[in-house]
Amino acid sequence: MKVEIYSDVACPWCYIGERRFQRALAAFPRADEVEVVFRPYQLDPGAPAEPVPLKAYLERRFGRPVDDMLAVASANARSEGLELNWDRALSANTLTAHRLMWLAEREYGAAVQRVLADKLFEAYFTKGGDVSDPELLASLAVEAGMDGDRVRAFLASDEGLAETEAEIERARSLGITAVPTFVIDGKWAVQGAQPASTFLRVLEEVAAQADRAPDTGDGGDACADGRCAV
Repeated sequence: MKVEIYSDVACPWCYIGERRFQRALAAFPRADEVEVVFRPYQLDPGAPAEPVPLKAYLERRFGRPVDDMLAVASANARSEGLELNWDRALSANTLTAHRLMWLAEREYGAAVQRVLADKLFEAYFTKGGDVSDPELLASLAVEAGMDGDRVRAFLASDEGLAETEAEIERARSLGITAVPTFVIDGKWAVQGAQPASTFLRVLEEVAAQADRAPDTGDGGDACADGRCAV
């Protein structure tokens, strides 16, 4: 079974949803048969090249205070053992981070890519890191088990850019307009940061009867093109 997680580093529900999915996978008896791969999606392709405080950036985009919206995401994150530090978080363009994720999966495999994804989420939402900064990206990649010299040379080039942009476009062509979206074996899609119990039920149903699409709920909490539904 192959699960492709379409997500964005800048999406809090992607962080939460990935953690819930991992809890479901840990409870799934056939977890060793499941390959999990991250696929890119940009909520805000026009995000600034130079980082700016995220909370202020969101308030300018939405034209209103965002404290209530952020509080809901924070509460859900805490229930998964995650910390969202909105006062430190920086808004930055995530394309280069996605390109690094492409390299991780291509040259190091899905397991290393998953470790890198967790480090990118933590850097963005908890530590106030600039995920467009090549030096930060290189250090996170090394922590995930990637070769530092290879990563720095990669980030200094345009390698993987066309492929990453093509994957983002493919997500659009598949009709994905909100993240996280979990695509299973290219046939079934589960949208939103569903409860772990829902993810587990879907995994069990797909494994038991691959020709029947499971009930995936009402969409759950997700982010769509720069906006987060809560």
